[in-house]
Amino acid sequence: MTKPTILVATWRDGLFAVTGDGRTQEIANQPVRGLAPDGYGGALAIVGGHSLRRRAPSGEWATVGTSEFELSCCMAVRDGIYIGTDDARMLRLRHGGNVLDPVDGFDNIAGRDGWFAGSAIVNGQRVGPPLGIRSVAANSNGSILFANVHVGGIPRSMDGGTTWQPTIDINSDVHEVCAHPADPHIVAAASAIGLCISRDAGVTWTIERDGLHAPYCSAVAFSRDDILVSASTDHFATQGRIYRRPVRPDGDIAAVENGLPTWLNGIADTGCLATNGSTAAVVDKAGTLYLSTEFGLAWSQVSSKLPTPSSVLIC
Repeated sequence: MTKPTILVATWRDGLFAVTGDGRTQEIANQPVRGLAPDGYGGALAIVGGHSLRRRAPSGEWATVGTSEFELSCCMAVRDGIYIGTDDARMLRLRHGGNVLDPVDGFDNIAGRDGWFAGSAIVNGQRVGPPLGIRSVAANSNGSILFANVHVGGIPRSMDGGTTWQPTIDINSDVHEVCAHPADPHIVAAASAIGLCISRDAGVTWTIERDGLHAPYCSAVAFSRDDILVSASTDHFATQGRIYRRPVRPDGDIAAVENGLPTWLNGIADTGCLATNGSTAAVVDKAGTLYLSTEFGLAWSQVSSKLPTPSSVLIC
């Protein structure tokens, strides 16, 4: 069995590839964020804020598009790649092209004038991210697109990005949205008020908190028949925890252990929890990386003291 390669992007110090043989730095001295699969066995990443790059399965990186806008996240689906920005715009790179075109329909979402920056006052200073797209996802057959706006809810598109409609209440303060890899109707989101689950492709949502030590959820991923979600007291918490909730409607939320510490060293932020087949990975704010090759049922620490991570991806 081929050992997985875990890519860890960092906010300031480039990107690292972690394997069973150790770790190597593939991109240096630049901020990297928004890791996502490219649909062909490789990876996508936002580098330096304005460059969309692709990693070939062999490990080589190449620039596939640039933009004047500050890019935040990306997703490959059907006709190309959708890219979110830090000022809540949506761009698209079509297959075979090199221009990041604006998705005009995203600017006309009902209720957009009520979106607001997800910042807070700490010690008299305003801190936190700007109003922007924090994550993007597509359902399992690629027919429905979801964009997590922080803070602006989860707009969705059912016509390939031409038009978008709001779904969840924007005050849910969503931090990440993720679609089930097999069931096109199931979507999950990590929000400041709990784990959000939709079983009708985003038409309606339920909010679950029972079983969490605190409701502030920042990352979410599907692992086979389970939802994995990270929770903490707030964005600046010094510890966090990973929980598991079965996808079935009658499931309960329970803490994940079996190799994971009871408390992570800082939160597992948006993008810092990933799955791919039977493999799952989580990296905490302190740069400690944990890996499971058993659908998140058993874990081990595989790296530590990585620079502050922005996202993780399993190749």
